[in-house]
Amino acid sequence: MVASIHPSLFDRMVKLRRDLHRHPELSREEHRTTDRLVSELERLGLECQRPLDTGLVAEIPGASDAPTVAIRADIDALPIHEETGLQYASEVPGVMHACGHDAHAAMLVGAAELLMSRPVPPPAPIRLIFQPAEELGIGARSMIEAGVLDRVGAIFGGHVDRHYPTGTVVAVSGPVNASTDGFRISISGQQGHAARPHETVDAVVAGSLIVMAVQTIVSREIDPTHPSVVSIGRFEAGTASNVIAGTAVLSGTIRAQESAVRAHLHRSLSRICESVGQLHEADIQLEIEEGTPPLVNQGPMVEVARRAASEALGPERVRTMVRGANMGGEDFSWYLQEVPGCYVRLGARLADSAGYPAHSSRFQIDEAVLPAGAAWLAEVAVQGGEALASGTVDDLEAAGRAS
Repeated sequence: MVASIHPSLFDRMVKLRRDLHRHPELSREEHRTTDRLVSELERLGLECQRPLDTGLVAEIPGASDAPTVAIRADIDALPIHEETGLQYASEVPGVMHACGHDAHAAMLVGAAELLMSRPVPPPAPIRLIFQPAEELGIGARSMIEAGVLDRVGAIFGGHVDRHYPTGTVVAVSGPVNASTDGFRISISGQQGHAARPHETVDAVVAGSLIVMAVQTIVSREIDPTHPSVVSIGRFEAGTASNVIAGTAVLSGTIRAQESAVRAHLHRSLSRICESVGQLHEADIQLEIEEGTPPLVNQGPMVEVARRAASEALGPERVRTMVRGANMGGEDFSWYLQEVPGCYVRLGARLADSAGYPAHSSRFQIDEAVLPAGAAWLAEVAVQGGEALASGTVDDLEAAGRAS
């Protein structure tokens, strides 16, 4: 076992994780999941509150009135039909825990048990946040609006990752996940007969020019050391082969790891749409739907996260990223817009291979990540509380810069 915890606790976490895996629930539908977690927390003597229908919070009192430390797990599943063949595979057709949120929830319950078994109270209050709807990118924001960050001085969370050995923790300063904006481009031209193109304004031609021009935004306008993406995934136009389309709709995604780059991508896409519209005398409307912001770890809580991983698991298990920041989104970023914190990667690589990727119908993890994740969550809550209660946050930030 990776972390030194009692085997019975490991067994309980595995049992809980597999139960959640058998009964996955989509974003904003996590009712059974929430009820199951409430029963586990009440077994530990914790009182639970539901700031949302499927959002859950529990408090562990601290030894001081220092700001609260929050530790968070997401709990929703994905609309994917499971094909792992596991004995505890999903029993819900078309729904699967294909991103490890079942493991995150089990780890946080395990951390709660470790914290409740301490002979003395933690140095600061600890808030356990079980968050719905991460996969929609809206759960964290909804929880914040419901007040879960009231009196919180720091927040920590993590995600299982098959790219790293089980039992390792990747805690780094800087970008960890990208922003996740969507866009829709509506083109209105003039429909007409394909044999008389001079009487039309071809929406397909205008849209095609946009597709090609968009490819130069990242390749020619953005510093190559700042990863970013503008992808068009859908192009709808036309009704018949002998009719020039008068309308077209394009939609896609914008990803960036820095706020300034994100804003640049928005401006460039708008400029291209306006220019193509003028060139072809078409009406082109751009709608950008802002998603989650970039997730960027910064400040003293990164050092807290690294020290906690070293203390809980051993210094050799504290890693840096080997693949660069993830271009996928993570709505933990909303919390970091409000309070200091750190989001880590928890190594969960299967022994035989890296396995299938997250959001795959065959996604699996090494369950030995459960004790490692629980041990880190418990330790980072304690060490974060110590920093807040003792007022050593500035010293930690200086230590982090020095290292």
